Amino acid sequence: MVKVVKRDGRMEEFIPEKIVVSVLKAGAPPDVARMIAKKVECFVLDKENVTAKELTKIILTELKRINEEWYRNWIIFDQAVKRRKTEEELK
Repeated sequence: MVKVVKRDGRMEEFIPEKIVVSVLKAGAPPDVARMIAKKVECFVLDKENVTAKELTKIILTELKRINEEWYRNWIIFDQAVKRRKTEEELK
């Protein structure tokens, strides 16, 4: 099973449904949220560990490609609720 290395160093199991929920919160419909989660799942399939930062980059790339508003909603949520910086933190 793939493990996610969280920003604080903790490790937890990769759960695609968490991506679905996050993308839904950004405003995407369920079918798009599931498609993005599936794409991320395919990316991590052959890995032992993946960082939360890597996952976020993939999700943001997909959101931006599909719908700029959902992308911005995700960024706003991260800044307001999780107190994270914008994309600059991801580089």
